[in-house]
Amino acid sequence: MARSTFKVLFYVNGSKEKDGIVPIMGRVTINGTVAQFSCKQTIPKTLWDAKGNRAKGKSVEARNINHALDNIKAQIIKHYQRISDREAYVTAEMVRNAYQGIGSEYETLLKAFDKENETFKKRVGKDRVMATYRSRVRARNHVAAFIKSFYRRNDMSMLELTPDFIKEFAAYLSTEAGLHNGTIWEKCMWLKGVVMRAHYNGLIPRNPFAQFHISPNVKEREYLTEDELKAVMTHEFTDSKLAYIRDIFVFASFTALSFVDIQELTYADIVEVNGEKWILSKRHKTKVPFQVKLLDIPLQIIERYKQQENNLVFPNLNYWSVCKPLKKMIKECGITKSISFHCSRHGFATLALSKGMPIESVSRVLGHTNIVTTQLYAKITIQKIDDDLTKFGNKLNQSFNNISMG
Repeated sequence: MARSTFKVLFYVNGSKEKDGIVPIMGRVTINGTVAQFSCKQTIPKTLWDAKGNRAKGKSVEARNINHALDNIKAQIIKHYQRISDREAYVTAEMVRNAYQGIGSEYETLLKAFDKENETFKKRVGKDRVMATYRSRVRARNHVAAFIKSFYRRNDMSMLELTPDFIKEFAAYLSTEAGLHNGTIWEKCMWLKGVVMRAHYNGLIPRNPFAQFHISPNVKEREYLTEDELKAVMTHEFTDSKLAYIRDIFVFASFTALSFVDIQELTYADIVEVNGEKWILSKRHKTKVPFQVKLLDIPLQIIERYKQQENNLVFPNLNYWSVCKPLKKMIKECGITKSISFHCSRHGFATLALSKGMPIESVSRVLGHTNIVTTQLYAKITIQKIDDDLTKFGNKLNQSFNNISMG
C-alpha cells in the first residue's frame, strides 16, 4: 500500500493585515486533500519567517508564538495518528475537524450505532419497548465482532463502507455466529437503518447499503383453525387454571389484543357505542389507538370473571405463569401444534380475512402502524381462496353464459 503523505504547515494571512498585525493560519495536507484553519494567534508581519513557517528570533513574543504553534502541530499529529489507527481512509478535513472538536466523531459506524441506541433507550417505556432496545444492542455487538474478526480493527469510518460490507456481515452471522435467517435479517436491517440515517443526516455522501435486500424467510406462523378454536372453546377442563387460561386465549382470539393489552385492560376502556360494547384504548407497544367491538363470546368471558372491587378486567395476570400451562391446555384439547399466546392474534387475522374483512380494517383492529405488518400475520387460507375463486367463477359464468366455443 502506498505510504500516506501527511504535512502540517503555518502561514500568515496578509489579506487580513491590520496595523502591521496578521493572523496565523494552519494547513493540513494528506494525500492531496487540504484543510485550513485559524491558529487563533496573531503576529507582527515583520516578525514572521515565511520560509521557516514560524516566528523569527528569540524574543519573548517569538518564543510564545512558536511554543503555541508547536503545541498545535503536536495535537494535529496526535489526531492524525489516532484516526489512522482506526480508519483506512483519512482526509485532511477529518483531522482538522478532530483538532477543532467538531464533525466526524459519529462518522464511525459503531459510534453512530451507539448514539442511535442511546436515543432509542430514552424512548423505552414511552413508545418503545426494552426488548427492541436489547435487540438493537445485540445487533451492534455483532457488527463490532464482525469488524474485529474480518477487518482486525475496533471500528471503521462510514466512508469506507461498501455494498460488500453488509453482504459479508450477513454471511458472518450465518457461518460464524450461527444465527438463523430471520435473526440475520433483523440484525442486517438494524445496521442498514443506522447507515441510511447517517446518509440522510449528511454524515456520509452516499448510502452503500441502498440496494441490499435480504428476505427474512421467517417460519410459517402457527394459528388455530376455526374448527380447532371451537374444540378449545367447548372442551371441559377439570383443572380450573387451564380453563381460565383457555378463556383468556379465546378472549384474545376474538379481540386480537396482545397479552399485555389484556393484562392492562380496565372496565374504563369498555364503552357503549350505539347500544353495543366496544374496547377503545391504545396498544401498549406502539401507543396506536385501536377499537374492537366486543362480540358475544368475549362479553361472556368478561361477565364470567367480573369483579366489582377491581378496575382491571383480568387481574393478577402474569405472562410467564401462562406460557407453559397454555401449551398443556392446547394439548389437552387434542391439538398438536406449537401454539403460543401470540398465535391468538394470528388466528384472529386469518379468521377475519377468511370471513371477508378488508385487510385495512384488520390492520386497524390489530393496532398496526403499517399494513405490511398485518400482511405478515395474515394467512390467506385454502378455504378463502376456494370461496373467492368460486365467487369469481360464478360471475364469469354469468358474463360468458351465452358464448360457446367455435
